Amino acid sequence: MKKLFFSIAALSLASLAFAQPKTAADVAKFATETIDLGKVKQGVPKPATFTVTNISKDPLIIEQANPTCGCTISDYTKEPIAPGKTGIITATYNAAGVSHFEKTLTVKFAGIDEIKSIKITGDVLSAEDYDKWALENPVKKVETVTPKEKVVAPVKTSKGSKNPKS
Repeated sequence: MKKLFFSIAALSLASLAFAQPKTAADVAKFATETIDLGKVKQGVPKPATFTVTNISKDPLIIEQANPTCGCTISDYTKEPIAPGKTGIITATYNAAGVSHFEKTLTVKFAGIDEIKSIKITGDVLSAEDYDKWALENPVKKVETVTPKEKVVAPVKTSKGSKNPKS
């Protein structure tokens, strides 16, 4: 009986020792892990939105999405994300100081010990420098194509019938 008990205990311990915990990559896929905000005007907060897809078979819960500094604020999907569906994490950078920036957010998913890091980067320019840059690099406007008005062709009538429009 002791041998059976020790065999079961040894098998259980071996199973636990070789069991691999789930990682963030097992449950979530980010559309991108780094968003480059490009040139940002000083004094104008700039948001970045990360899209995360639940690739597991269970609902995915974002427990935390925390910036690593006080110059960035974040918000995220609070309700569980169904399998195959997406949620968002929004990080807004306070563009106070003129310089290049690279800010990290740490994301914690429920039931996963691993912390996932995502980043936003860009360059903050003074208002004057940003305005010069914007003049030199105009944003291409996308023209909206609207359907032309429907053209109604005249009704052809056969000989002897009356055209209701005449």
